[in-house]
Amino acid sequence: MNMTAKKMVRAAMIAVVYTVISLVFAPLAYGAIQVRFSEALTLLPIFTPDAILGVTLGCFLTNMIGSSPIDMVFGTLATLLAALCTYKARNLRIKGLPLAAAVPPILINAVIVGAEITYFFMPEQASLSLLLFNMATVGLGQIISCGVIGVALTKVIEKVPALRACFTDEK
Repeated sequence: MNMTAKKMVRAAMIAVVYTVISLVFAPLAYGAIQVRFSEALTLLPIFTPDAILGVTLGCFLTNMIGSSPIDMVFGTLATLLAALCTYKARNLRIKGLPLAAAVPPILINAVIVGAEITYFFMPEQASLSLLLFNMATVGLGQIISCGVIGVALTKVIEKVPALRACFTDEK
């Protein structure tokens, strides 16, 4: 990927916004039942591959400041994989909505972060029922963040020319 100054600034801007949103809403962003509003930004790869680096770096910084080394690895990995898959699904639309692009961050985070919580952060012994519960609660938070807020965000960006210019290389 050719990293021009504009692309680096765009990725850095996304990382900062992701981190700020995560930290402002930190009480809702961590734990078994979590809604990390900043995960809505994982749909930005619909507009530019620069957002893959931006959301991944933002997740890493957020987890470095507000979580643990384990989350720095697994949470960041989940966001990276989700952003890559979202980019691949960027042109798939259902009734004009990028719903297919919202699926990867929902499912990948449910599985990876749900397993992370179960195996690294729960006081009781891991069990299948606990794993499934954690996956479901993380998935529910991701549905809110990505499936609702993220999809709405993409529609706003598409309709507002100034925002669209920020997230694309269109003139």
